[in-house]
This record gives sequence, structure tokens and C-alpha cells, in this order.
Amino acid sequence: MKRLTALVAAAIIASAASQAGAVDPDKPLTVPATVTIVAFDQLEATGLALHPGSTLLDTDLDEAYGKYVYEVELEDRHGIEWDVELDALTGQVLKNHQDT
Repeated sequence: MKRLTALVAAAIIASAASQAGAVDPDKPLTVPATVTIVAFDQLEATGLALHPGSTLLDTDLDEAYGKYVYEVELEDRHGIEWDVELDALTGQVLKNHQDT
């Protein structure tokens, strides 16, 4: 019985480890070939248009809310940082908030 318990525990740990690797934030997101996203320069321009005169600090493509989300980090001319999240398929602004 102890051996069976140990084998089941090992299987659960191995399964959890393989699933954790699938959501590693340091790995680049792979978008399926059947999905077409808006060009990155257009998404960046949308973010910059929300805060004229701002500087682009960082961008990232993630999957969140069941959507592909393009995150844009900006710094405006007053030194305030903004986080803008855009739907990468449509370009629609999902969030536009001051970084805290």
C-alpha cells in the first residue's frame, strides 16, 4: 500500500511539474498559425495615442481573459507610468490605468 501511495504521489508531482512548465512566464507565447493579431507597431501606436508625448518602456504579448493581450508600458512627459492592455486580435483597449 505504501508503494502504491508513493507511485501515485510521484505521478501527481510529475504531472504538476509538466503543467507548470506550460505556463512559464519567461517562455515566449506561441500564437497558433490560425490566429491573426494586429501588427505590433499599430498596437504600440494605439497605446501611445492614449498618452501623447509619452515614451514606450516595455511591451509584452500574453494570454489573459481568454484573449491574446498586448501589454504596453508607457511613461508620460510628467514621469507617470501607464499600463495599457490591448486585445491583440482587434486592437480594442481593455485597460488603461496608471501604474502603481
